[in-house]
Amino acid sequence: MSELRERLDLAVAIALEAGAYVMRSYRAPGLTVDSKADASPVTDADRGAEELVRQRLARAAPADAITGEEFGEAPGTSGFRWYLDPIDGTQSFIRGVPLFGTMLAVEQDGEAAAGVIVFPALREAVYAAKGAGAWAADGVDLSAHAVANPAPAAVSETAALSEATLSQTSTRIFDDHGLSAAYARVSRAVRTVRGWGDCYGHYLVATGRIDAMLDPELKAWDTAPLKPIIEEAGGRFTDWSGAPTIYGNSGISTNGRIHDALLAALRG
Repeated sequence: MSELRERLDLAVAIALEAGAYVMRSYRAPGLTVDSKADASPVTDADRGAEELVRQRLARAAPADAITGEEFGEAPGTSGFRWYLDPIDGTQSFIRGVPLFGTMLAVEQDGEAAAGVIVFPALREAVYAAKGAGAWAADGVDLSAHAVANPAPAAVSETAALSEATLSQTSTRIFDDHGLSAAYARVSRAVRTVRGWGDCYGHYLVATGRIDAMLDPELKAWDTAPLKPIIEEAGGRFTDWSGAPTIYGNSGISTNGRIHDALLAALRG
């Protein structure tokens, strides 16, 4: 088994455990919610889950570097780096909406090479590694160390932007980035726009249930899991300039067939 595949299996196991951890606080009374410097919310569950992941990685992959949303950087020497987002969609988590995910990714020699997203409240998961395909499952057992009976994940076959279903997290984010006009153009160019936000929208692209997801504001711990999952499912992931990078502070996931047309609509 390759070093990357070993780390993918480890990522799945740890993401399941972290998902079980955050579920202890989901819809629980007395959840502590604080505001970070950028005014985004953070809970004790976010911090505790990331601490758990870091503890597991310290034992299983001590030479690997780590970048996490809540506790920043830890150096490594192996050529592998982990990206951690213990609760992507914290606002949904706080409000009792089940569309949040626990996200882990593995970067190998500077390339996002494996990713996993567990949706603990939905008991669903999707994961991928470069060259190994993308896989999804429902009815996931959060107490297990692996996902049982996964099926290949594949993007849709929608070929025309005018027939596409598009999702986004919040129209306010487009306003905040001066992208209201671009969003309006794209909204008129597609058939349907929905608001399945955060990692859940990208998951819907990877599993062929929608055709595109727009995120004008993302960090590397958001994008690193998405890129290998979308690409291994047959789709395309870029930043808003069209570059296939996790470092563009933005993300566009599509089925690949409509990607260029979507970029053109954004640019006007």
